[in-house]
Amino acid sequence: MTAIAPDPRLLAAIFAALGQGGEERPLVLGLCGAQGSGKTTLAQAVAEEAQRRGIATATLSIDDLYLTRAERERLGQDVHPLLRTRGVPGTHDVALGLEVLAALDRGEPARLPRFDKARDDRRPEAEWDRAPANTELLILEGWCVGAHPEDPAALRDPVNALEASEDPDGLWRSYANVALAGVYQELFARIDVLVLLAAPGFDVVFDWRLQQEAELRESAGPDAPGLMDAAGVARFIAHYERLTRHILTEMPGRTDLVVRLGLDRSVLSIG
Repeated sequence: MTAIAPDPRLLAAIFAALGQGGEERPLVLGLCGAQGSGKTTLAQAVAEEAQRRGIATATLSIDDLYLTRAERERLGQDVHPLLRTRGVPGTHDVALGLEVLAALDRGEPARLPRFDKARDDRRPEAEWDRAPANTELLILEGWCVGAHPEDPAALRDPVNALEASEDPDGLWRSYANVALAGVYQELFARIDVLVLLAAPGFDVVFDWRLQQEAELRESAGPDAPGLMDAAGVARFIAHYERLTRHILTEMPGRTDLVVRLGLDRSVLSIG
């Protein structure tokens, strides 16, 4: 998969925005972008450059905070069937992320949860990474990092066939929106610098996510559970469509950096 290149201009802009670092607690860099936009690649590049500069760094994806499969199964039974699918706000263990931040703020080492997308479940704690004591920079990346909720009135009309046929009364999308307005904002308020990797539009997300799936299949094997064909990818990203479109419209006016991407994920502009 051809992801966003660690453009030297972009790295320079990010480190300029980060400044001299935090005083009493780690700086938190938030990286937001649609599926397949290159967030993980960029996070790795920033982490490597930070380590080169002698900055103790840890990386956490909001995807690693997904509820376990069993927990989402219970949500699907108790609230709405669409909550069985990981993705929207309400399907993350945000409290776990806040625990990581609290430990880092105290200068302690912290276990960093990790999620296995091929198995669609959280990895055992023995396989989690560890942030070092006195971490100076935490990179928090994810498709909805820093997102604000929609106006409830905007939830009335479905944005795609999935919402129209499987959430006709708006219960699922309202649940996600209320969740986003709640504890997610506590987590996102901890972000010091927010960077948006702005896709040219939602329509490119299918191709980008399909390429990601091909990578998962290559690394995990064709028989690994949780892998999707093209139809599965199309259904999967439909869960993300509403909030992704909202982010692309609402977030650029308030981020520290907006990185405009081309269809091939090349950096068109940084501002």
